[in-house]
Order: sequence, then C-alpha cells, then structure tokens
Amino acid sequence: MISQATIQQILSRIDIIEIVGSFVKLKKRGANYLGLCPFHNEKSPSFTVSPVKEIYKCFGCGRSGNTIGFLMELEKYSYVEALRWLANKYNVEIEETETSPEFKIQQQAADSLYIINSFAQNFFSEKLFNSEEGQDIALSYLKERGFREEIIKKFQIGYNPSGRDEFTQAALAAQYSKEYLLKTGLVNQRDEKLQDNYRGRIIFPVHNQSGKVLGFGARIIKTNDKAPKYINTPENELYVKSKILYGSYFARMAIDKADECLLVEGYTDVVSLHQAGIENVVASGGTSLTPDQLRLIKKYTNNLTIIYDGDSAGVKAALRGLDLALEESLDVKLVLIPDKEDPDSYVNKIGAEAFRKFIAENKKDFIIFQLEIALQDAGTDSSKKSAVVNQVAETISRINKTEEFTRRQDYIKQVSEILRIEESGLNALVNKFIRDKVTKEESRNFKADLATTETSESSEPDEIRDLLHKDEMQEQAMVRSLLEFGTKQWDEEQKVADHIFTQIYDNELDKMIDNKILIDIINIYKKWYEEGLEPTAKNFLYHEDQKLHGFVINMMDVNTDISPNWKEHFEGHIPTRDDLFKEEVTSTLNYLKLRKIKRMIEENQHELEHATQPEEQMIFLQIHQHLKQMEIDLTREVGTVIYK
Repeated sequence: MISQATIQQILSRIDIIEIVGSFVKLKKRGANYLGLCPFHNEKSPSFTVSPVKEIYKCFGCGRSGNTIGFLMELEKYSYVEALRWLANKYNVEIEETETSPEFKIQQQAADSLYIINSFAQNFFSEKLFNSEEGQDIALSYLKERGFREEIIKKFQIGYNPSGRDEFTQAALAAQYSKEYLLKTGLVNQRDEKLQDNYRGRIIFPVHNQSGKVLGFGARIIKTNDKAPKYINTPENELYVKSKILYGSYFARMAIDKADECLLVEGYTDVVSLHQAGIENVVASGGTSLTPDQLRLIKKYTNNLTIIYDGDSAGVKAALRGLDLALEESLDVKLVLIPDKEDPDSYVNKIGAEAFRKFIAENKKDFIIFQLEIALQDAGTDSSKKSAVVNQVAETISRINKTEEFTRRQDYIKQVSEILRIEESGLNALVNKFIRDKVTKEESRNFKADLATTETSESSEPDEIRDLLHKDEMQEQAMVRSLLEFGTKQWDEEQKVADHIFTQIYDNELDKMIDNKILIDIINIYKKWYEEGLEPTAKNFLYHEDQKLHGFVINMMDVNTDISPNWKEHFEGHIPTRDDLFKEEVTSTLNYLKLRKIKRMIEENQHELEHATQPEEQMIFLQIHQHLKQMEIDLTREVGTVIYK
C-alpha cells in the first residue's frame, strides 16, 4: 500500500485546474472555470471546476467530485491507480507501507513481470519495423490485411523473429532472470536450453487499464495444421485470462462516451474496428464471458452488444455466459455477422458507416434471441418445447433485483406471447426459480446468519444508552475542531490534537462518541499524527473510503464567513472561529464528558435498583453522589441547566 506520507505529498501538489485541464478545455468564469463535460455530449458548457473548493460539478449530467474522483471516473482508475498516476505526474517518489512478506514477494514478482513485458514489447516492435524479416514477412502481412502503420503502432503490435532464441538472448543479455522469463511464457526450456516460445509470430500485447503490458497473444502467420493459431501468455501474477478484455485500455473512454460496449471475439477484430473509427470495442479472446469481465464492462456502461460470427460455433460462443450478464444488470444485445465473415473482414468489406448501420439495425435482445434459437432446435417436439419454457423462465429469473422488476415483467410479457402461453403461468414459473435460488442461498448462509443473530442478541445495546440524548452535532463539532485546528498550539507543550486525544482517550472514546464513522476518523487521524504527519480535512476529503470522505465533505460544509456588512457597522477586530478555537474545543469536550457522566449515572442507578445487600447499596449511593457532583461542576462550565 502507498504510505500516508506519500499520499500527503501528492495531495499537497494537486492542482485540480491543471489535472482536469489536461482532459477538458477550461475557460475562467469568475472564481471558477467552465468547460464541456467529458462525461456526456453537450454543446453548451455546464462543467464547472472550483479551484478554491477543489471540486468539479457538471450541472448537465450531475457528476461531481474531487481531482482523484475525476481520474477514477474518467479513466476508470482505482483509487490507488489514480494516486500512482498523480505521483508520476508530480514526480513524487512512492513509499510503500509495511506489508506482509507474502505480499512483498507477490508485488516484486508482478513488478519484475511488468518490466520484462515492457522490454519484450519494445523488442517485438523494433523487430517488426526495423528488421528485414519483420518488414518482409510480418509487416507486409499486416498491411495486406488492411492495417495501417498508425494503428499498428497504437496497439503496439510487434513480431518475434523465426530464429530459435533471438528474444531469449536479448533478454538474458539485459540481465533478466531465467525464472521470470519462463513465468512470462515468452520463453520455454527444452533440453536444459532456453528458447523463444513465439517464434515467427505476430505479437499482440495485452494491456491493463493504465496501459501497462500484462501479457501477449502470438498469432501464427503461415498456415500450419499442427501449430495453434494463437499462443497466449500462461496465467501468472499479472495475466489472469478471466479478468482481461483485450483492447479495454484503448476503448475505455469511447465506451463511457457512447454508453455502449461492443464485444468481439478476436484481436484483429478490435484493431480493425478501431482503425475504422469504431473505438468502443473489446475482445473476449474467444472464451465465454466471466463475472470479472462483465464487471469490468459494467465500470463503463450497462449496455453490452456482442458481435460474433454468424456460424453455429459463433452463435454458441455468443450465448455462453450471458446469463451472468443479466445478474450484473447488463442490457445485452446480440449481432451476428453474415456467415463466412467476421467483424474484421466485414468492416473492411462494407466500410465503417455501413457497419455502424448494420449493427444498429440488427441488434437482437439476448433473451429473445436465445428463445428463438431454442425453439428452432426444439421443432415440433413437445417435450423439448417444455424444456425451452423452463430454460427461458430460469434465464428471466436472473433479473431479480428490485429495481429491475419492470424489466423482468416486460420480458415475461414478450416471451409468453412468443410461446403462446399464459402470462400468469410464466410469471409463476419465474418466481419459483427466484424462490429456489433464494432458498439455496439462505441454506448456504444459514450458519453464518445464525452466528450473526446470536452475536446481535448477546450484544443488544444497553437500554440505558437508549435513554440518553445523542447530540451528533456535538460529536461532529469535536471532530471538526480536530480536523481544522489539530495542528495549532494549545499551550507551550502541546498542540490541539494532543489535548483532544488526552481528553477523549482518557475518557474512553466509544463512551463519548456514538457515530462509528467519527470514531474511525479520530483513530485514523491519531495514527497519522503519531506517524509524524500533520493531517488536515483535505487528507480525509481525498480518502479512499468513499463513505468516510463523503461524510467529511458534508460535515465540513458548515463553515461560514463573516458578512462584510458586519465589518462596516462594527469597528475593530471581530473574533472568528480561528480566534476562539480553544473555547470551542473546551466547550465541546466538556459537553461530551457531561454526556458520559450522565450515562454513568444511569448505569449506576440501574445497578442500585438491582442491589440486594445494604453494603452494595451504600457503595452505589456514594458513587451516585460523586457522579452528581462531577455533573454539577461540568454543567457550570458548559452552561447547561440540570433539573434535579
């Protein structure tokens, strides 16, 4: 993990205008900046960036956030990826926190593989464009297929020479380890000797969401019945096939803008469509879609259009795994390319505009398409038709989220009309599948649920606590004081943070603060503070925990400035919160202490009522008198009236 010291360095250098301005053309408008929103198509600018508040907001589509949020939204980075991008931009050296030995080993392995993959990609590109073999065999082949040099360079396509170990020798000469070379799949070992694994093949690098090379797909050029058409990187710390979609790095922004992802089968399909100007396209690599791949698509859009070959194998490939897409709430459409064609050949045959038109006019709903195919296979066989009804009902049942009820009912209506069966009967069958699924899940989680129930029953909130008034505004005020004034001097020996920590931890934090998020904020602040950092509200505004930083944004949005009118009417200095922070901290802490004492009084009263021995009763009475005196003393400081 990235250390908090590094994060602070990054945050201190962030200029939201500079970062957002790298992606959006901004014009100054008063105190803010205005531009065309990158998240939706608009002709009049409604995208506003505030350098003072360090936030952006589009008044057209409603999207808003901070600098890191902007990168996460636009580039689909994770929180850590966004931080690394910013660190690279501002030349901040990343310091990692202490991690487990196992994680360190895994991270080192991943870093080593990234480095070797980068070296390999450069090697293959060099051989494609600057070697006689690469130009004569591979580059000429690609150009014959219709690929222009700019698209080849964009996707970093390369060539591995046909010699036995050209790449291997180059990698060993560059001091790369044998262990990691084998792990990448770029080389193999035969008779104790290392040799190239992708000899005489065109190389397609596979990138992650930040553009780093995860692995490779190597395509044969010459026809060879004995050799596989493609060889892919074996799974390792970087390359996990089920989590990868080829071309997603180059397609991510186009998918987001078009609000649609086109899914094809092969690498060349992606490259050809990009060259034609159709950039919202990725490839599955010929396998059925996995949950991880579907979630990756869902990061960008809920609309998935699958474009596969129109032969029987293509149809079957298109249908595999799509039930999972329904569970991810994706709206799935299918387009089958005419027989003996694929997206690559077809777009080159009819052109980009005609291809777009073909896709738009030939989209078929996945469920309806699946039903039509199943009915064709069933023919007049009544038992097969019955199986079709069950199959389609089970498919529809996967649309079981509450917010998708209308969508599910629309499908039930359409399907019942196609099958010529009662809508109510199909609805009952769909609900049965939903109930069966729920029952299985409940049975699977029964033990966990039981344990949770037992825990919750044994830890019922103390009834005394329910009697107490929970003034969350006071809790927030104390935390807000910590965030705003924590680094100010309290006295000659300590800062405000030191004073607050002494008071709240001596008095047991969880008995002074009820809100768990506020407790988390205090504990995180204390950890950072003890590490020698000087945390501020800004550190929490950019915290990776969305709930936490959202809470802080709302909590801090209470600051007010003194009206200029007051300054006109009153001479001299008007005290501000900065002047009165000691009074604010003292008052808030005393209020929270008072609340704790009230709780102790109630708890002691509860014990007194249940005491049976005179000695016990006397002790509880003495405690009561002591607590009441403490309450009276604190009340005088707080200025609260207590009714006896």
